[in-house]
Amino acid sequence: MLSVRHLQAGYGAAQVLFDISLDVGAGEVVTLLGRNGMGKTTTIRSIMGLLRPMGGEVRFDGAAVTGQAPYRVAQTGIGLVPEGRQIFPTLTVEENLIATSATRTGRRWTLGSVYELFPRLKERRSNLGTQISGGEQQMLAIGRALMTNPKLLILDEATEGLAPLIRAEIWSCLKRLRGEKQSILVIDKNVDALAGFADRHVIVEKGRSVWTGTSAELTADTTLKDRYLHV
Repeated sequence: MLSVRHLQAGYGAAQVLFDISLDVGAGEVVTLLGRNGMGKTTTIRSIMGLLRPMGGEVRFDGAAVTGQAPYRVAQTGIGLVPEGRQIFPTLTVEENLIATSATRTGRRWTLGSVYELFPRLKERRSNLGTQISGGEQQMLAIGRALMTNPKLLILDEATEGLAPLIRAEIWSCLKRLRGEKQSILVIDKNVDALAGFADRHVIVEKGRSVWTGTSAELTADTTLKDRYLHV
């Protein structure tokens, strides 16, 4: 579904990505792992067209989307939950969800199904984006992305800064989506939680994808965390 090959990108004269390659198949959950500053978010920005790559290729559903405008990339069927949530602060919870609603083939996410997934959002549906907690904002960001009915859901720092109970609720949500065959690419630092439900993992080090493997392989190789993930 998503194929990234030898992606290179940066900001001005500062190159951040030198050789990123990864794949996400239909119905797969794939993680992008690595220490801070290794290029994970830059990879997502390059995939989404928020940053124009210097080289390499991004293909989605067989079509090249490298360097296309973000709205064009989104129209192909990729839904983004960005780092920092970036919900619309002057809209209500319900207005945030309705604003991104789009019809695509496959499952039809509606207000009702998002509220069923996240009952707290239904309780807060009349609150402005600034009047809900950080955890609720993250739920809203996920619900907003699902309302685009994406073929691929991308989450950048899925549980960063969230309380343990809210974090567990987000993991539960992602496990449920996986069970429904939703393709997901996720960045997060909670490796043990990710290994519990992700199909494959890609480790990024200094702008290069240096390791790819299954959850079983990640768990079995005790040197990987020390080499690439621990500070």
